[in-house]
Amino acid sequence: MTMLQKPFFNRRQMLQNLSCGFGSLALADIAHAMNQTSGAQLPLMAAKAKRVIFLFMAGGPSQHDLFDPKEYIRKKHGQPIDSPLRKEVTQVGTEKFLALGNAVPVKPRGNSGIMISDLMPQLATVADEICLLRGMNADNPQHASATNQFHTGMFTEVRPSMGSWISYGLGTENQNLPSFVSIHAPGLRTYGSGFLPASHQGTPLTVPLNDKVLPIENLRNASGSEATQRQRMDLTKKLNRRLLDDLHGDANMEGMIQNMELAFRMQITTPQLVDLSKETKSTLDLYGVGGKDSDKHGRACLLARKLSESGVRFVQVTMDGWDHHDNIQGNLPRLCQQTDRPIAGLLKDLKQRGLLEDTLVLWSGEFGRTPWSQDLSGTAPIDKHGREHQPESFCTWMAGGGVKAGFTYGDTDEMGYRVVNGKIHIHDLHATILHLLGLDHTKLTWRHIGRDYRLTDVHGEVVKEILA
Repeated sequence: MTMLQKPFFNRRQMLQNLSCGFGSLALADIAHAMNQTSGAQLPLMAAKAKRVIFLFMAGGPSQHDLFDPKEYIRKKHGQPIDSPLRKEVTQVGTEKFLALGNAVPVKPRGNSGIMISDLMPQLATVADEICLLRGMNADNPQHASATNQFHTGMFTEVRPSMGSWISYGLGTENQNLPSFVSIHAPGLRTYGSGFLPASHQGTPLTVPLNDKVLPIENLRNASGSEATQRQRMDLTKKLNRRLLDDLHGDANMEGMIQNMELAFRMQITTPQLVDLSKETKSTLDLYGVGGKDSDKHGRACLLARKLSESGVRFVQVTMDGWDHHDNIQGNLPRLCQQTDRPIAGLLKDLKQRGLLEDTLVLWSGEFGRTPWSQDLSGTAPIDKHGREHQPESFCTWMAGGGVKAGFTYGDTDEMGYRVVNGKIHIHDLHATILHLLGLDHTKLTWRHIGRDYRLTDVHGEVVKEILA
């Protein structure tokens, strides 16, 4: 094991032992996962995108109700349909296999005719920017495992997250900011660096809903003045350098010194970046900031734009609550009300700032939902039913960053269960994202326990059909 491959907890313990007198220890710990000084030094292909914003709809949004309605299911609404599942497969609450049609119309939008639900009127206004993928496919029907696969390529082993691989491959654009930020992260494994150097781990961030809440612990300078903080930094640096000389050089120690300097710079630059109070009213309205339902996600999407514009390579925004096993007709509209304006506002804002062309926006859940209903109580009327998990097919969309705009790719069978053409596995999606960033997914590797690993494992093909 090389120095750069030592576990993060060893480095963290070393920092805790060395950082006496420094008033932002927790921030320095976080800065350790932000100190992206260089990428993998790979030969790059021609890149269409410079950065990624990943909008993760945790829980599994229903493609049938949002993007891919089926006439057969609509006509069969409330009636039994043949189960496509193997006989040994059981799903709680689906014994009757009743067809569940979409309650709200899903219509062609824009000049491209992309199908979008009436539940997303704002997204419908930017339909011609979207590349809709209706043949997505994953391997696991459980939330945690499917989420891990979407973020890391694997649902069993602990692997580096997609953002960490991209950080490793491309490095940073801003020495004062992390290369990878996860807003409202759904779990450590979704932003962890795995066996990659810990410097490529994502930085978890919580969007402040007021000026008194910090998105990162100890972000404010507790010393009272920048000069006092600088003096403490210099003293700590001197002591660290003395220990470094005694050790005759140590890569981890050098990293600790750099991390503390980065933490100091973050205390100066980051508070202004996360402050939304200076944004214009028109910008806040565009994202729905201040809205009764859209405020939280509006703030998150606006912050994602600010981070991306400032040089963060990979920003993930998690919007949870899409796990609708019952009463989907009542619950889905509320989720759309919370997310529709912020997401559409993000696309509009990126485009008007000239950023959408080289920013790849990705929208997806970990899987989709079944065309048949689920009744957990066993007695609820059909309009109170929900849908079960479905990794066999679901919808994802992308925008900007080198994908075809106003384009639909992939189809499912008449039931909306199996992909019949345009099938895209998670590995293929990851390969395509890396390709758009100028990275060959077969060459972006890290030697670990005797072999080369990559985000796509030993699979994945670039989906050339969706490239602009």
